[in-house]
Amino acid sequence: MPPLEFELISEEAEPVSEADYAGEVTLLFFGFTHCPHICPATLANLAAISGELDEAAQDDLQVLFVSVDPDRDDPATLREYTDAFGPEFTGLTGDDEALEALTRRYRVTYGYGKKDDAGNYDVSHSNAVFAFDRNGEAQLLIRESDPKEAIVADLNRLLEI
Repeated sequence: MPPLEFELISEEAEPVSEADYAGEVTLLFFGFTHCPHICPATLANLAAISGELDEAAQDDLQVLFVSVDPDRDDPATLREYTDAFGPEFTGLTGDDEALEALTRRYRVTYGYGKKDDAGNYDVSHSNAVFAFDRNGEAQLLIRESDPKEAIVADLNRLLEI
């Protein structure tokens, strides 16, 4: 996997890049705030895993939630959504070009469903979480089927480096 690299917009409506998160162990997850199942379950699981880490380790862990639904997920919506999971969670988004470049980089696919009569639609996306070390090098791919204890142990190892 390639190292962490992106240019997006933060939940504070500011441009950010991977350099803004250098020095922290970073988890990268793609989703959207209107997601009914995968996103809230994955982020809640990551919050529970973070809670298993000691306080110093929690301070060195950053979870980046990249919305692939920029039409509905503006920075304020992202901030409200990620705040529900903890201070280590940050929402990011971007225009179609920036999202396409980032998802292509990590071979992540997503697609939009047909809008219903109320204008609602679903977004299909991966549930994988990418883990990067403090230098932005890809180290792990976390799947929902991975045991929580194994993920905690892996993150502790990354956080000790």
